[in-house]
Amino acid sequence: MKKVLLGIFGLIFLALSGWLGYYFYKKSNTDPIVYKTEKPFVTNIIKKTVAMGSIVPRREVQIKSQVSGIIEELYVEAGQVVKAGQLIAKIRIVPNVVNVNNAQTTLQTARINYAEAQKELARQQGLFEQKVIPEQEFNRFRVDARLKKEALESAESNLQIAMRGASRRTGSASNSVYSTVDGMLLDVPVKAGGSVIERNNFNEGTTIATVADMKSLIFEGKIDESEVGKIREGMDLDLTIGAIEGRTFRAKLEYIAPKGVLEEGAIKFQVRAKVLLDDKDFIRAGYSANADIVLDKKDSVLAIKESLLQFGKDSTFVEVETAPQQFEKRLVKTGISDGINIEVVSGISKEDKVKVKEPEADEKKSNT
Repeated sequence: MKKVLLGIFGLIFLALSGWLGYYFYKKSNTDPIVYKTEKPFVTNIIKKTVAMGSIVPRREVQIKSQVSGIIEELYVEAGQVVKAGQLIAKIRIVPNVVNVNNAQTTLQTARINYAEAQKELARQQGLFEQKVIPEQEFNRFRVDARLKKEALESAESNLQIAMRGASRRTGSASNSVYSTVDGMLLDVPVKAGGSVIERNNFNEGTTIATVADMKSLIFEGKIDESEVGKIREGMDLDLTIGAIEGRTFRAKLEYIAPKGVLEEGAIKFQVRAKVLLDDKDFIRAGYSANADIVLDKKDSVLAIKESLLQFGKDSTFVEVETAPQQFEKRLVKTGISDGINIEVVSGISKEDKVKVKEPEADEKKSNT
């Protein structure tokens, strides 16, 4: 039994000895770890934030009808440039039975009142000629007759407007729709033959057309609360429009909302900027755009990649090569960063070689 146990222990000992020998052999033949290095460089660093939004006209007006009816004629289409006062559409009025009935009743009452005033005026005139009543008393009846005549003419005009949308007295037709501003027609949502509702105190009415000045555009977007304190009115913006490739447009920040709104769990503030266009530029309304707002900028500064920095409890440092694959820690003072490169104010020079934190094995190890 002892011989069996001794044999087992011997086999185990031989196996362990062989494994340890193989381990130390592989260890001695393992390729050494080689760290790459990078030198600081001189570059321009721009620190900026991005606001997402869209391009919209500064002045956009909706043209609405003053009467209800049916579009009889439509004289314009979307994309056309119009002038203030230009005829856009003509509406065939469909008389409202209640309004026409009320206008007819008012007209009939005005006729009766005027006829009675005329009779009374004639009677009072005879008395005045006979020196029965003074002139002052007669003038009162004459004024009353004139007022009754004005009421009659007004009632006739109201009936004409209720039935046809125009009156001989005013000489203008309320069933004609005109542009109120100069600009381009962005949208004409109605068609000839379609019905429209008048604009009044209880209804916004049907929009006949939307007119905007496409030479005066603004960027409207929103910025996170963490960045809003770093911007101010008058800052320059670089606009990138997704639909227009290879172009960057300039803009000037002119408004920052004093109050933020909660969106997707974050407080955001609305910003507005004037888009600076050349005479030949044409941008369509509604394009989505991103605005790069420059917070800080430094030219020709010494910098390294931000990924090379290492951090201690209260310090920022890099590892500088002092001999082949030998490094020492150097405390550095940093400046602005654009998220990729960071300014180095002090601690290293342009000739130093800074250790890259991720090691690389040499070619032998990579081949195996």
